[in-house]
Amino acid sequence: MTTVLIIVLVALMVMVVVSLIRGVVAFMKSTKIDLETGRGETATEMQLMQNRMMMNRIRYQALAILVVAALLVMAR
Repeated sequence: MTTVLIIVLVALMVMVVVSLIRGVVAFMKSTKIDLETGRGETATEMQLMQNRMMMNRIRYQALAILVVAALLVMAR
């Protein structure tokens, strides 16, 4: 069971990093688009993607914390 939880934890950690990178890339693209077009008052597709990626990152981090807690409980 511990091995399975460690594999799940590593997978969640990878998903956190991927979500973080995709969110930062979406942020950079949306900033570039806003500077080029002069728009800044409405949410663009890239800004919405940035929000989704950051929410995914938070979810994956929460799940990773739960897996770590389960590993700590099992270690007793």
